[in-house]
Amino acid sequence: MLVALATVPVPAQAGVGAKMYNEFLEKGVIYPDEEWQDYVTEIGERLLAVSPHAGKTYTFVVVDQPTVNAWATQDAYIFVTRGILAFFNSEDELAGVLGHEIGHVIGNHIRNSISRRRLSEIAGFLGAFATGSSSTVGLANTVTATSLAEYGRKNELEADEIGTQLILRAGYDPRALLASIQSLQDHDNFQRTVKNAPTIYHGMLGSHPAHNKRLNDLVEQSQHLQLVELPEPERDFYAMLPGLRFGDDSAIGIVHDGVYYHGTLRLKIAFPKGWNVLATSAEVFGNEPNGEGTMSAKRTSLPLEAQTPQQYLTETLRRDDLENGEEIQAGPYGGYLASIKVPGETPKLRKIAVIYKENGVYVFNGELKDKGDPAVFEKHFRDMVTSFRPMTADDLRLINKQSIALVEARPGDTYAKLAAKMPIKVDGEETLRVINGHHPRGEPRAGDLIKVIQ
Repeated sequence: MLVALATVPVPAQAGVGAKMYNEFLEKGVIYPDEEWQDYVTEIGERLLAVSPHAGKTYTFVVVDQPTVNAWATQDAYIFVTRGILAFFNSEDELAGVLGHEIGHVIGNHIRNSISRRRLSEIAGFLGAFATGSSSTVGLANTVTATSLAEYGRKNELEADEIGTQLILRAGYDPRALLASIQSLQDHDNFQRTVKNAPTIYHGMLGSHPAHNKRLNDLVEQSQHLQLVELPEPERDFYAMLPGLRFGDDSAIGIVHDGVYYHGTLRLKIAFPKGWNVLATSAEVFGNEPNGEGTMSAKRTSLPLEAQTPQQYLTETLRRDDLENGEEIQAGPYGGYLASIKVPGETPKLRKIAVIYKENGVYVFNGELKDKGDPAVFEKHFRDMVTSFRPMTADDLRLINKQSIALVEARPGDTYAKLAAKMPIKVDGEETLRVINGHHPRGEPRAGDLIKVIQ
């Protein structure tokens, strides 16, 4: 079910959480699933009801990002990404993360450790990440990780202690706190050893053996405080998982209704209606059905020296056969388009264009054979080049149909066999293993309910 979200009124002295929420809302980065938004809020409110902040207004938000992260702001906004939800196996584990983040607000850790400016940077970078800026992906992750890692071990331990107390009082199993930490530590190890990528989430990864021992001791010492009769979970966690969006689309990109979308590069290109469009990891091609016209777009590296798009054509590509050149604009990006002189009569027309987008150069080529209409082809090529746009959050949701599904493992099933049926073709086996809590070498047992990606 889609969420009907409203902008939060922001007074002049509003906290950074409200501003961050509104920026995420404006850029379409709030996860548009009412059930998940309500579910996270229900768990958060259950924890708040037994906290020193009972009665205070908190806002719980699921952010539509594939990264595994959660954070809090001093004005009592608790953000969790949809990416982190896929790694948990119970409501208790999710409650452990929310309790930890509430603990940072109760302990006043954000004000003491993270400046409003740094949190505003996080909002800006994550907003850019969602709206077409591929170069900001790593930067957003880095800023988020470094900014939110500034709590320090003392504050992390205090947030753990507060979170453990809230979990106990709310009737959740404190051992699930340890399980959620293990899930996130497995993800951390997966990111480093398989993906060669940095981890994001700050708090409950513990990062230090002394922290983990202290938390284990804390949970063990708290066992006798657990409620004799545990209240029912707010919802069936596993029943919530099917349909949860997972990850982003493939590195090759996809074609939808003649528009080429590349989720990793955060771009889209519209080809003429009715053309056949194919893509590889390096290039996208469009062919007219009658075979007369072809167009392509390819990404290359920036030149070693600063050059205009026109200079890139004449100096880097050494084109000395251009004519009728002109500067063009494709959305926010500048470029240059020209004809290539054709000796003789075949082909009838050749076109070339260059557009700069962040850390890459995009080169467009077009060729018309002897029977096509040059005027029509000129227009098609110009329209294709100038359709070049950054992808929006709605675009990402349109093309990424990957989501969590549940299957019952059968005798002989392995994660390798299950991964072979998934749309994820890179690290699929390891991905299944880590989201099911079996990293690094575990396998499903017959009868287990297993998360898969479909």
